[in-house]
Amino acid sequence: MATIKDLAKMAGVSVTTVSRVLNNHSYVSEEKRKAVFEAVKASNYDKNINAVHLSKGKTQLIGVVLPFADHPYFALLLKGLAKQALENNYKLVFIQTDYRKEREIEALHMLKQKQIDALIICSRTCEAEVIEEHLPFGPIVLCENNKEIEASSTYVNHYNVFFDALEYLYQKGHKRIGYCIARKFGANSRDRERAYRDFLKKYHLPYDSGCIFDQCLHVEDGEKVVNHIMEMDEPPSALLVTSDQVAAGIVTCCQKRHISIPGDLAIIGFNNEPIAKMMNITTIEIPLVDMGENLFLQAVNDDLSNKEVSVQLIERGTV
Repeated sequence: MATIKDLAKMAGVSVTTVSRVLNNHSYVSEEKRKAVFEAVKASNYDKNINAVHLSKGKTQLIGVVLPFADHPYFALLLKGLAKQALENNYKLVFIQTDYRKEREIEALHMLKQKQIDALIICSRTCEAEVIEEHLPFGPIVLCENNKEIEASSTYVNHYNVFFDALEYLYQKGHKRIGYCIARKFGANSRDRERAYRDFLKKYHLPYDSGCIFDQCLHVEDGEKVVNHIMEMDEPPSALLVTSDQVAAGIVTCCQKRHISIPGDLAIIGFNNEPIAKMMNITTIEIPLVDMGENLFLQAVNDDLSNKEVSVQLIERGTV
């Protein structure tokens, strides 16, 4: 493979001149520029992109950590990220973790080894200490209400959103309310549980762990929730479901089993995905595409900032 020195020798110019031509710098005569391009063509030269990145200190690559690539929540975040990446001449490197800590650490090592310019973590498993250890190596942006780590974030205040949604259901006459989440651990899940406990305490309502359903990610998980509810002596009369996909699964299963919605069971979903509109599901709209765009801009601007995103309750037919 030809090197820049080889091109300089073939074109009869200096190495500096070849470098200027390859990087589109001005102040090179047309004659010398032509000679360099002829040498490039004759040698079938291909620029060593790694060397270019090393010399510039930039890869134009942004790492994106996400647990699943096929979940609508993360797909909408990625839509916003991809839009800004295209507009700013960056490429995205997706690291799917399935919430495995070792995969997340691999992504952090990519930042440390300068394989990427910044890292956006859409949902994390690693402890705050692990993230903090990697902050000196480049920007890390989080998609959570981050109070532990000195890193930028774009987030929804899930404590306030959850508490307000519980209040809404309470004002509609519901006293026994449950909720569905993807996982019990994680910053957002902890905020939701705290809101749930504070809500119950405010209205002197009993806490029942049986009204909390985790591992709820996909449409088919809705049937699992309904099966559990049907076996309960005191089932909840309303559910907060942190995924419109799962909410749709619950509604579909209830229809098959002649469980009235909202008569027997009221449902509030999250994200306002197209399926919620199609199935007339009351939901909380989270502007995920906008969040993705802001996460990207925080990563490339490298200015420490924390942005809380506003949400909106969309009232439809399931409450």
